[in-house]
Amino acid sequence: MNKIIVCIALFLLASCGEKEKMSPTVFFAGEIINPTNDYVVLYKGDQVIDSARLDANNRFSFSLDSVSEGLHHFYHHPELQYIYFEKGDSLQARLNTTEFDESLVFSGKGEEVNNFLLEMFLINESEEEHVYSLYKLEPEDFIKSIDSLKDDKLQLLNDLNAESRLSDGAYEIARSGITYTNYISREAYPFYHKKKSGDKDFHVLPEGFYDYRKQIDFENEHLTYLRPYYNFMKYHVGNLSYMACRKDCGGSVSVAHNQLHFNRHKLKCIDTLIKQKELRDNLFRNVAVDYLLKPDCEDNIKAFIDEFHQLSGNNKHIEEINNLYEGIKKIQPNKEIPDVLVTDSEDNQVSLKDIANGRQVVFYFWSGVELGHFKNIKKRVAKLKKKHPEYTFVGINLRTDKLRWKTLVEAHNLDKTEQFWAGDFEDVAHTLIVYDPFKSIIAKDGRIVDAFANVYTSF
Repeated sequence: MNKIIVCIALFLLASCGEKEKMSPTVFFAGEIINPTNDYVVLYKGDQVIDSARLDANNRFSFSLDSVSEGLHHFYHHPELQYIYFEKGDSLQARLNTTEFDESLVFSGKGEEVNNFLLEMFLINESEEEHVYSLYKLEPEDFIKSIDSLKDDKLQLLNDLNAESRLSDGAYEIARSGITYTNYISREAYPFYHKKKSGDKDFHVLPEGFYDYRKQIDFENEHLTYLRPYYNFMKYHVGNLSYMACRKDCGGSVSVAHNQLHFNRHKLKCIDTLIKQKELRDNLFRNVAVDYLLKPDCEDNIKAFIDEFHQLSGNNKHIEEINNLYEGIKKIQPNKEIPDVLVTDSEDNQVSLKDIANGRQVVFYFWSGVELGHFKNIKKRVAKLKKKHPEYTFVGINLRTDKLRWKTLVEAHNLDKTEQFWAGDFEDVAHTLIVYDPFKSIIAKDGRIVDAFANVYTSF
């Protein structure tokens, strides 16, 4: 009788386990200490899957009836981090926004791979300075050193897999994160070694240095949004484009002074190399945004956009790129500054054109959300005011509640006549192309002098 009872119990446990495993539902919940926003947003790739509002106790929860297994991201402004889902997962997250990544911990079904991915992310961040120091080594010693770092991480992964039996998909994501981080360092080596050594030309690399390229998986859609994989692809395209240009175009290639030429190489490289649609679209977008946000003449910009449309006309980001292009055309030198409305300290709406009329103005941007950046900008502007009294430095506040903006202006003794609040961040960011945190716009008599100035490098 006892044997029969044991057998029945084991059968029921196995049945429950099988039912849990096959359940399509995923539950994800958590608590955020010191929240910076009211929402947590869940992404698969660059598509919003769902959003959850924090309750009175700063808790959130998602219950997903059906989910595409694999890598996701969750976003709590301004931070974003990985989360890996498999059917039947029930995950809890806890974090403190003052140390977002360092404080984040997962618990529950699915915790093993998620905590491991987070651990690798933090290790990679902590190793950046050390890896940079290794670029001074000769190629053989460099490979030996970075492979040692990679092997240590793979051992940690294999130990975890032996204990927790990760799924094939989870193991692949974790392993790819480790290997492609290693590949990034190899791609970067010729450039950083030249810089570190002070050599006039690139070091002659030993035969087989790039053998790892035979292992690159260009078609794995599960890796598209894995940060090390995507960053590697950007390095790889840049490396191949630079070396091909150097070989085929003759002379020394000055990327800084020939942006159009070099970025055409990158477009053609992606077109030839990458066939997987989402990765291809994202890499084309990356090249376009990178090029368009750097100053160039209108004829060159148009030539680039024409070629972009020719090679990637069905890009899923095409509307974004076209809008960026149209916006950039409107802020070229000698064009009238866009008629963007902002609010002064007495709640009056004023246009940037009126602010710049009859004087030389430098518009700079800050946010009450990122106080460290605000304090640095404030110090920098104070120095620039003394150095360049011919300019009026005007601060435009973004992504901050109006009352908080007024409080910050008052608390930091800023000149209220030179501080304005922008209520519609999206409108200002898209119209004035505010992507760089140190961006500034120099204007005179209502017309643009330089719409891509930088408060640290342009004065």
